[in-house]
Amino acid sequence: MANLTSRELGALEDVLDAELLLVKKYKSYAALSTDPQLRTQYEQLAGKHQNHFDRLMGFLN
Repeated sequence: MANLTSRELGALEDVLDAELLLVKKYKSYAALSTDPQLRTQYEQLAGKHQNHFDRLMGFLN
């Protein structure tokens, strides 16, 4: 992988922070939800954003 500029690293960090926040929010929403269908959707969304986070972290390794 090519070296990233400081600006690119900063942008990547911002996106990682946003993805992690979405994971935490959707997990929280799932835990608070009393509707099983909504809980499932929130869990799926949390998983989707966790996948995004993991893939982006792969660029840093």
